[in-house]
Amino acid sequence: MTVLSYVSFLAFSFALSGAMNCAHADTIILKNGRRITVNVAKETADRVTGETAAGEISLPKSMVERIEHGPVDIPTSANRTNTSSGASTSTNESAKGIGFDGPATQSVFVIDERIARGVVHDGSIDHIFIAQLEQAAVAGTPDAANRAAAAHEAAAAFEANKGNLDAAADEESQALRFVPDNLNLLMDVAFGHLRRSEYSKALDYLTRAKRLAPDSPDVAKLLGWSEYGLNRIPEAVAEWKRAQKLRPEADVAQALEKAERDAKTEQDFREGQTSHFVLKYSGAAEPQLASEILRTLEIHFDQISAMLNYSPPEPIGVILYTGQQFEDITRAPSWVGAINDGRIRVPVQGLTTVNDQLSRVLRHELTHSFLQQKTRGRLPAWLQEGIAQWMEGRRSSASATGLLATYDQHSAIPLSSLEISWMQLSNTGAAFAYSWSLAAVETILSNGNMSTLVQLVDAVTSTGSTESAIREVLHESYADLDKQTADYLRATYR
Repeated sequence: MTVLSYVSFLAFSFALSGAMNCAHADTIILKNGRRITVNVAKETADRVTGETAAGEISLPKSMVERIEHGPVDIPTSANRTNTSSGASTSTNESAKGIGFDGPATQSVFVIDERIARGVVHDGSIDHIFIAQLEQAAVAGTPDAANRAAAAHEAAAAFEANKGNLDAAADEESQALRFVPDNLNLLMDVAFGHLRRSEYSKALDYLTRAKRLAPDSPDVAKLLGWSEYGLNRIPEAVAEWKRAQKLRPEADVAQALEKAERDAKTEQDFREGQTSHFVLKYSGAAEPQLASEILRTLEIHFDQISAMLNYSPPEPIGVILYTGQQFEDITRAPSWVGAINDGRIRVPVQGLTTVNDQLSRVLRHELTHSFLQQKTRGRLPAWLQEGIAQWMEGRRSSASATGLLATYDQHSAIPLSSLEISWMQLSNTGAAFAYSWSLAAVETILSNGNMSTLVQLVDAVTSTGSTESAIREVLHESYADLDKQTADYLRATYR
C-alpha cells in the first residue's frame, strides 16, 4: 500500500478484501511501490489484469513496474533501500532503515468506470465533475458520499501515475472528508505520509485508525514506524510488541529487534535538539562536542536544502557513540566510519571538537537523509553515493588516472549495473563504484548545473526508472553517460 489505495477503473463499490487463499498468487508491483495481490496476473498489449477478493482490476502497463509470479512474499524495507559498501572509513554507507510495505489485506475502493471516465479525460482531471459529486454528497446519502470519495480516489490514481505524489496524497485526504471512518483510507493516507517521512501527519491518521480498530496489527505496525521516525524509540518498541502479539511478522520482528537495541543503548544517553535535529549522545562524549555537531549540522542542513530544493519534514535523529557502542549497535564492518539508516549514527570516541573530517562525514550522511526522503528511497545507489560524495567535497582528481585505466581496459562496471546494492562487490569493485559514481555526478554537473542534477533526481523519483530519467533530462543513454564520464575525466584531470 502506498500513496494510493488499491484502485482499478472498473466497477464502483466498497468491498472488504479477505486474504488471498491461493497458494500461488501473483503480485503486481506498480512503479510507485504498491504491491497488489491477484490470483493470476494476465498481460495484454497495454494492460495488466487480475482477480482480487474485491473484484477484477485492470491497470495500464504504464503504471506497472513488474509482475512477481508464485507465492506472495512481502519484502522488508531492505529490498527498497539502496545499501552500499565502501572500502575506506571516509566513505560511508547508506544502510537499511525502518519501513514496511502496506498491509496485505485491506478494505478497498474499486472505482466505477463511469466515475473514472468522468474524473479523468482528455489527459486531465475534471474538477467540475468532482465538485458536482461533492455537492450531491452534501445531501447526506451514503452512496453520494461514497461516489465523491471514489472521485477523489480516481484523481489520486491519475496524479500518482504521473508521479505527482503530493497531489495524489491531497486527493486522498479530500476523499477522507466524505468517508472519515474508512479504515483502509485512513491507513492509506497515513502510509503515504510515512513514505514521505511525514511522521507527525501519519501519526494523526493512525491514531484515528487505532480508535476504529484497536486490535489491528497493521495499525500497530505502522504506528511503530511513525513513532520510530519521530525518534520516540520506547513508544515504537511498545507498538511493535503489540503488533507481534496480534500477528507475528518477520519484518516487524526485525524492526523490533533493532529498536530494542537502540532503546537499551540510548537509555542513559543525553539529548540535545534544534529545529532540524534530535541528537542523542553517550555520557562519555563531551557536551561541547555535541553542541558543535548540532551547529555544524544546521549549517550543512541549510546549504544542502538550498542545493537540492528540498527540506525534510521532520527532525532528523543523530546518535553519537563511543567506538564499541557504534560497532555493537550498527553491526557494521570495522571500516565503516558512519551509517545512515534513517538516523545518522556516528562514532566520536576520542574527539573533543568537530574537525574537518567529522564535518565532511556529517555532510555526507546528512545528504543521504535528504536524498532518501526526497526520493522515498528510489534513487539508484550510484547516483545517491555520487551526490553524497560531491556534497561532502570529494572530487575525482586522485582517482581519475585509475578510473580511466580501468575504463580503457573495458573493465569498468557500467553505471547501469550500479543501481542496487554493492554488497556483493569486492573491495576493489566497491572502490571503483564509489569513484566512478562521483565522476559521473561531476560529469552531469559539468554539462549543466545543480538544477540539472536536481531535475534528474526528481525524474527518477517520478518515473521509477533511472534510464528513462537519464534520457528525459540528459537526452542520452546510460552508455553515453559512461563514455561522457571517461571523456570528462580525460579533459579535466589529464
